[in-house]
Amino acid sequence: MITPCFLIGAIKYYSIFEPEITLTFLTMAQFRLKALDEVLNRRPEPFVREDNLVSNYYGRLVFDQEKMKKYLSADAFNAVMDAINNGTTIDRKMADQIAQGMKSWALENGATHYTHWFHPLTDSTAEKHDAFITHGEKGKVVEAFSGTVLAQQEPDASSFPSGGIRQTFEARGYTAWDPTSPAFISETTLTIPTVFISYTGEALDYKTPLLRALSAVDKAATEVCQYFDKNVTSVQANLGWEQEYFLIDEALYMARPDLILTGRTLMGHSSSKDQQLDDHYFSSIPTRVNRFMQDVENEAYKLGIPVKTRHNEVAPNQFELAPIYEEANLANDHNQLIMDIMQKIARRHKFRILYHEKPFAGVNGSGKHNNWSLSTNNGINLYSPGKNPKSNLLFLTFVINTIQAVFDNQDLLRASIYHAGNQHRLGANEAPPSILSVFLGTEISNMLDLMEESVVDRKMTPDEKTALKLNIGRIPEIILDSTDRNRTSPFAFTGNRFEFRAVGSSANCASALIVLNTVVANQLIKFKNEVEALIEKGTKKDEAIFQVLKNLIIKSKPIRFNGDGYSADWVKEAAKRGLSNVNNVPEAISAYTRPEAGKMFEELGVLTASELHGRVEVEYEKFIKKIQIESRVLADLAINHIVPTAVQYQTLLLQNVKNMKDVFADDEFEQLAGARKDLIREISGHISSIKAKRKDMIEARKKANIIEDIVEKAKAYDETVLPFLADIRYHIDKLELIVDNELWPLPKYRELLFVR
Repeated sequence: MITPCFLIGAIKYYSIFEPEITLTFLTMAQFRLKALDEVLNRRPEPFVREDNLVSNYYGRLVFDQEKMKKYLSADAFNAVMDAINNGTTIDRKMADQIAQGMKSWALENGATHYTHWFHPLTDSTAEKHDAFITHGEKGKVVEAFSGTVLAQQEPDASSFPSGGIRQTFEARGYTAWDPTSPAFISETTLTIPTVFISYTGEALDYKTPLLRALSAVDKAATEVCQYFDKNVTSVQANLGWEQEYFLIDEALYMARPDLILTGRTLMGHSSSKDQQLDDHYFSSIPTRVNRFMQDVENEAYKLGIPVKTRHNEVAPNQFELAPIYEEANLANDHNQLIMDIMQKIARRHKFRILYHEKPFAGVNGSGKHNNWSLSTNNGINLYSPGKNPKSNLLFLTFVINTIQAVFDNQDLLRASIYHAGNQHRLGANEAPPSILSVFLGTEISNMLDLMEESVVDRKMTPDEKTALKLNIGRIPEIILDSTDRNRTSPFAFTGNRFEFRAVGSSANCASALIVLNTVVANQLIKFKNEVEALIEKGTKKDEAIFQVLKNLIIKSKPIRFNGDGYSADWVKEAAKRGLSNVNNVPEAISAYTRPEAGKMFEELGVLTASELHGRVEVEYEKFIKKIQIESRVLADLAINHIVPTAVQYQTLLLQNVKNMKDVFADDEFEQLAGARKDLIREISGHISSIKAKRKDMIEARKKANIIEDIVEKAKAYDETVLPFLADIRYHIDKLELIVDNELWPLPKYRELLFVR
């Protein structure tokens, strides 16, 4: 009888529903079968929407402009709007007025606490709740909330990852209000989006450098737009994220300690049927899942999150949620918030949600496509073709400069999305490959080819310029309908935006957005400098723009690829073009450490040298710890649960062979028992391999752990520890096919993916 200690938590889970279970312990196999029975008896949870018309309650729990006008004085309202639109500071007196209005609204909506909500480098959000109460007269308490508390708080910074910026004994850190992202009420807490910085001023979060990067691209893009439209005074980046995820029944989840501790299955043989028929993709949403989705949408709408699309994804039990596009900082806050909301609501419906990029081997993993664009203050999407040659030249200017930015910074963009989970997913015939390329479609590619064919080193003749402008002018008539999409492209133009498809489902979008907006800003600055240099030499403005664009088209051509990114031919072709192909986290992260990267981040005011160094350290540390945890979990499961189960089944076979020998004559016995003996030997071989490889993995981990240099330590984990996970898994998965189904301790893929 196996009595795994981790089942204490599982027993506690079942005691909520069936208290009598706590009287006895279950074997893992019994718990698995009990979980399956629990799932089969599930009924969809009832759900009632707040109102049939979403517009009647959308943003009800958000302190948006409508609420501000109601609860703030005209001066206070104008101060907030000026801070949002122009980046001005709010003085203490005005902050107190804003805080009083915000508190009144929050109390009327049931709030009892407030919190500063921020994005530390843990890839999740953080919050510390404080009650509104403070001492009043005669031993009473009163509700209070000041401008000082609204604007700044001091959470403990010592336990958040900083990459050495803060030591454990240095606890002080600051959160500061971000007025560009509105406060909201989460359950009974007034939640205030904030940045998170150290006592010495360095950024310890994702939001701070994201805001800096957005400011950099605003300034650079606005200056380029001025060549075409003097009415452009600001440019904002927009984001539309697509959140993929898996839903697993809570009972089955509790029976998989690897899912609980690592977010993915470290073992499990493929189901006979998984996604081969593509029958799950866009199929009818299961009723229980649909109730969950409706519940999520209802909560999202109250919080002003404009979720719009829901559907089944490719893999069984995989789904997607996507919103309407928003300003990038707000959209990123909304993505972090919705991920938290979905986890809470999943439990309400007795599901657990998996954001890991590759929770199941052999089926599609989950990404978070970042649809990104730039738009001007007068409503022009800079990635939408215009209706005349001048507006089309503006469009091409931004498309070409973005391509050049990706070409020059392919390694840095890869570094922004590469981590332990995404390493399992990228290039696995379900996600973009590790080679960065840009898909443009036929029409834009042809247009760039036309510009390239014109002579670069001399002025264009009037006929050449007219012909080119006429061809550019045809783009709006054909591009929106005739350009296909390419799901194998990591960075694809999709009509009026670029889609960065390589971002992982568990990631904070800000990691990719910080790099993307920074490199585009940097390229736009270079472009403007080159144009200005030509103008100073006497070249007319339009001619100078054409010449610089033609040069950029030629320089960036190797990154343009409209074909199959999964093909072996593309790997060879990419190498000929000089494109990099990195397939491991430690090497990918190293792109951040190159001098040119540090210089760019510092010059644009996005990250200081110490901030960048700290983030690199954090990324290496996260990779090491995730592989370390997976190694430990697998070692435990293998030796304490899988091997004993295999031995138990082997013992049954041995007893069966022994009994057969007592019954059958020697000749007949040898004939009948041969297959059983082979099975016993096969089981013994797998058990021996598991035990030997587990021992070797532990030794490799010990050797890696004593390496002091964090880069070398990460490489050691990648090269000497990580491979054992697949090696040990191979033998466990083979045993799963052999051992009696009723003895097998863990829910199988066919149960995790199809029983709901």
